[in-house]
Amino acid sequence: MANKQEVKKYLAHWFQLGKKVIVGHTNQSFLPSRILDGDRYSQELEECWVTILSLETSDCYLEGTHETIAQLLTPVWEILPCGRCAMPVPVKTMGMPSVLCPCYYLETWPNNELPAPRCPVNTHEQLNVIRNRLVSNLS
Repeated sequence: MANKQEVKKYLAHWFQLGKKVIVGHTNQSFLPSRILDGDRYSQELEECWVTILSLETSDCYLEGTHETIAQLLTPVWEILPCGRCAMPVPVKTMGMPSVLCPCYYLETWPNNELPAPRCPVNTHEQLNVIRNRLVSNLS
């Protein structure tokens, strides 16, 4: 089952490639201009996420997909890496699988010459991991 954090991570990755969350019964869409803020998601993304959850999520979906946010939050779905581009995609654990990865609609993706979308990184923690590895190699 995909939990709220996994679905938010999934959306954050696709937001970084310009995909929007569409509210089906209105002309409203969401695409935060700033996704990451250092070691966390930006305030803009967090506010967008809260707004999406407060809406009728049964009618909200990522552009280029058919699964609604509400469906993704049920036990029937998991978020796993796409076999083509390694981006997070919803995978149905029971029944028929989803139709396509949103990368299908991006002509220039996957592009190994550009940095891939990512999660926030705690620089201090990452540097400690590298330091610990170096220290252990000296022993």
